[in-house]
Amino acid sequence: MPEPGRFRFPLVVFAFAICSFAIGTTEFVAIGLLPEVSDALDISTPMAGHLVSAYALGVVVGAPLMIALGARMPRRALLIALMTLFVLGNIASALAPSFGTLFVARVITALPHGAVFGLSAVVAAQLVAPARRAQAISLAFLGLTLSSFVGAPASTLVGQQLGWRAAFVLVTVLGLIGLLALVATMPRLPRPEGVTLKREISVLVKPRVLLSLSIAVVGFAGIFAAIGYVAPILQNDAGFPKGSAIWGLSVFGLGMTVGNLLSARLQRLRVHSPRDSAVLMAQVLALLGVVLACFVATAHVPPLAVVNVFLIGVVGFTAVPILQAQLLDMAAAAPTMASATVHSAFNVGNALGPFAGGLAIDAGLGDASAAGAGAVLAACGLLLAAAAIRAARPAADPAPA
Repeated sequence: MPEPGRFRFPLVVFAFAICSFAIGTTEFVAIGLLPEVSDALDISTPMAGHLVSAYALGVVVGAPLMIALGARMPRRALLIALMTLFVLGNIASALAPSFGTLFVARVITALPHGAVFGLSAVVAAQLVAPARRAQAISLAFLGLTLSSFVGAPASTLVGQQLGWRAAFVLVTVLGLIGLLALVATMPRLPRPEGVTLKREISVLVKPRVLLSLSIAVVGFAGIFAAIGYVAPILQNDAGFPKGSAIWGLSVFGLGMTVGNLLSARLQRLRVHSPRDSAVLMAQVLALLGVVLACFVATAHVPPLAVVNVFLIGVVGFTAVPILQAQLLDMAAAAPTMASATVHSAFNVGNALGPFAGGLAIDAGLGDASAAGAGAVLAACGLLLAAAAIRAARPAADPAPA
């Protein structure tokens, strides 16, 4: 723990940022290389698109599974084992001789995703003073947001120039760097006393915890309802040239990074109780709905379209550390499973959002209507956040007007 009156981040928090950069890069890498993979493996582009779903499936299943399997392991050993599995999965992806093998390798690579982020948040919060916890979590996740506008475009460029396998080799190297950083900096923390798998699960199914996970699913879905179709919106509505998806995602990733850093600042200044956190989440979701609605209205104006893509990243990813900190508060007695499962919830939202956006487009409402579907989802998330505010209010408090 830092000395009174002083503060410095432990080096392991920066190791977490490196690991999150590697994990974020591998999550996005397949999106930009679908044509190259389909040509090389002689499959259709929609079939290659299942690789994106394979990773999401691995994240959803892997977060609770990895935490359950490692419940008796010290956190240092578990994190190192998870990053080793991540590296091995990327090696298998680079060497995959067929689509089926590559699909399985992508699922294996995704299994550690949620557990690594969940454990990173718990450890980062444990190693710093309470007033700096939000900043430590934000810094640990900084690599994830940086990967979307640095790592993903770079790996896509490498894959286009040197072949898709080279992109997975690059991600493997990034994973090895993160693994070595963990080995060098991760302290040997004692296992929390009295924390068992049964207790972790009992905390996970508490109504307030489930409510927060529901907000993660619905609110995150609103973001990706729009961003999942950012390429056709920018090309068909805003009139940008074909191939604008890469830099469109880069703008979104820049916004993610700003939002991630802004979140820590907002929590430090405005969150002093669980109810404050719930109120801040509601405000973020309300603003997200407004930004998504503005995207629908201004998608045909190129400069405004780009600004809105950036703002979706800023506002949307202001919510991620807030939700993570909320769950750490509500599941303080056994936080690891809840902290990891929130990333499963985010990936369910990642799948739900494009599905909802696709329904709006298929209804003949235009490509930009996907952002309108996102605004509806954000409004639903706002209703859930309102319920969270009510649940967080002490019983003695009078009902608000």
